[in-house]
Amino acid sequence: MLSRVADSIYWLNRYVERAENVARFIDVNLTLLLDAPTGEAQQWKPLILTTGDLSLFQERYGEATAENVIQFLTFNREYPNSIASCLFAARENARSIREIISSEMWERVNAFYFLVKEAAQSHTVPEWSNFFAEVKLASHLFAGVMNATMTHNEGWHFGQIGRLLERADKTARILDVKYYILLPSAKDVGTTLDQLQWIALLKSASAYEMYRKWGRHRIAPTAVAEFLILNREFPRSIQFCLLQAEQSLHQITGTPIGTWQNPAERALGRLRSELEYITIEEIVNTGLHEFLDRIQHQINDVGDKIFTTFVAVNPV
Repeated sequence: MLSRVADSIYWLNRYVERAENVARFIDVNLTLLLDAPTGEAQQWKPLILTTGDLSLFQERYGEATAENVIQFLTFNREYPNSIASCLFAARENARSIREIISSEMWERVNAFYFLVKEAAQSHTVPEWSNFFAEVKLASHLFAGVMNATMTHNEGWHFGQIGRLLERADKTARILDVKYYILLPSAKDVGTTLDQLQWIALLKSASAYEMYRKWGRHRIAPTAVAEFLILNREFPRSIQFCLLQAEQSLHQITGTPIGTWQNPAERALGRLRSELEYITIEEIVNTGLHEFLDRIQHQINDVGDKIFTTFVAVNPV
């Protein structure tokens, strides 16, 4: 497969998944505000902190109000990770490989793009929860259409890797926001507010019902972290995403799983292996924030090595 095509399919899926996960970030805060006790201060700055773009936000908007944060993360085309920017980039990647993807995939990403573009141009404020639900549904529709209409060959596997690495990264980030930044102070641990925040976190990952079915009826922070990091069967857990991404990577290369022949296989295999054998107690003892931060850096490193291995042109 041409490296240009592989790269476009990879980023098409990463951008669609990123748009969905930004919607999840915002929606969890909106849900939390509805459930929070009366008089509880709104917290929107943590959403910007987790993106790593606080200085850019402050330069353009100043105060982290609900309206400013939502506009920045949703519609600001000058911010490359906003929902609008992600979908513009996804559409451009899809356009460049229209002869490779199915017509249904193009129609879905096009409809997704115009859904957000029309909302951005509207002079009336959308019902935000409904709008973000539509964004999440549009992402699911695109993934389902891709699975149903595209040959599951190398191109499909590159798309899977892009989607799964993006999802693993964002699950780590949203868990990190709650555990390290969002809770106002240590005295709130175990309070109603703390419980509501953990429930909102699970809902943001579409994990609340599956967490309950996992057999955990109490919302315990350690159990929630274990479910979202180490569960091998839940589709949005970090462990599940890395397992599936590794399978797709080895389908592309033909290298048996458990061995490696290039830097991408080695980086992803090491990260997946670490999660296979670590326990939640070890994670908590070493520091959940530190662990999640390291996982994010390792996922970025995997992405860099995939580019180096399959896309970059090596000098002669």
